[in-house]
Amino acid sequence: MDDLDAYIRSRAEGDLFHWDSQVDAAERFGTTLARVEEAALAQGLLPARYQRNRQAISVNDQLTLFRSRVAVIGCGGLGGYVIEELARLGVGTIIAIDPDVFEEHNLNRQLLSSPGTLGRAKVEAAAARVAEINPAVTLLPREEAYAPENGMELLRGAQVIVDALDSIQTRLALAKTCTDLGVPMVHGAIGGWYGQVATQFPGDDTVQKLYRRWVEGKGVEQKLGNPSFTPALVASIEVAEVCKILLGVGEPLHNRKLSVNLLEIIFVSVDMINDPPSAAD
Repeated sequence: MDDLDAYIRSRAEGDLFHWDSQVDAAERFGTTLARVEEAALAQGLLPARYQRNRQAISVNDQLTLFRSRVAVIGCGGLGGYVIEELARLGVGTIIAIDPDVFEEHNLNRQLLSSPGTLGRAKVEAAAARVAEINPAVTLLPREEAYAPENGMELLRGAQVIVDALDSIQTRLALAKTCTDLGVPMVHGAIGGWYGQVATQFPGDDTVQKLYRRWVEGKGVEQKLGNPSFTPALVASIEVAEVCKILLGVGEPLHNRKLSVNLLEIIFVSVDMINDPPSAAD
């Protein structure tokens, strides 16, 4: 790919590499937009779409994100926003897992839903959206339900796993699969004006603590519903956690739970070592 590298350098403007040049390079050298993006980043050139990341995320960090693989379990209220933000952030490979299709009641809050996508598989809509907003990112759609029996295979190779589920039972199973894989899991849950986020690292039992009093059912979401703004906020916090984990920066919500109350604008970080039962129990 020496010719590709030389071409990329010749088309750079300072340390920026613009989208039209990226598209031209892929066509000229018969390769993918992903390969061109990685080649530019490897030379210390920043694809111009990421220039507003520059003060927070270095070019080397952007390359790390592009070479990363993140799995998102659930492509609904939380998952749609998570996928959108991961793609715009520049995470190179996203595994999207969901067996469902869009229904009319999804339209109030699920970013990937529209009247035109009703009846369409959520993972198909996710793939189409990512192809539209950042074609250099690869989204791998998995139109099937996560279960303990298939979890190891579905999630293999992921460096971080994002919980965007609405089932506590499935979430607890996912936490165990993440532990077995030795991979961090970013947990998010929503209900009405409220939400919570926590990050479980291998060897922790954070999610089990959060739901230690759960007996059955899906949790408070079924009682409180979900307006449009709650999943958007909680998903954004989840993506920030993913970014910190992949780049090894900042302080993740390790052994902590962030509780969000948007009705009264109260954010509380709770030490999970001595955590009282969660509102989601």
